[in-house]
Amino acid sequence: QVRLVESGGGSVQAGGSLRLSCVASGDTYRTNSMGWVRQAPGKQREVVAAIGSDDSTGYEDSVKGRFTISRDKAENTLYLEMNNLRPEDTAMYYCAADEGRLKAAYFLVSGRFRSWGQGTQVTVSS
Repeated sequence: QVRLVESGGGSVQAGGSLRLSCVASGDTYRTNSMGWVRQAPGKQREVVAAIGSDDSTGYEDSVKGRFTISRDKAENTLYLEMNNLRPEDTAMYYCAADEGRLKAAYFLVSGRFRSWGQGTQVTVSS
């Protein structure tokens, strides 16, 4: 079992930036592929960024050019750098992981991660 703990959420004004972090512990071999998934009230969950076991990356269209996913394998930490934030980015952001050795594109489309964190809230005001 792997434990995922997110941090870095908060409240910012439109145009601002936040950096989310996710630290994995336990069975970290289950984090070959990882991603950030968000869910806003009344909306479906969506994968905003993913990083595959081959370090390929993928982004949901609305965040391309604004969000950057990266990870430090030595520190078992996943990051999401979010710039030029918009009110529509407001959501609970979840760190997710899977032991599958797959490209980011698979997870971007399927959202089929087997491990999930508790989430960190991001609120963007206009």
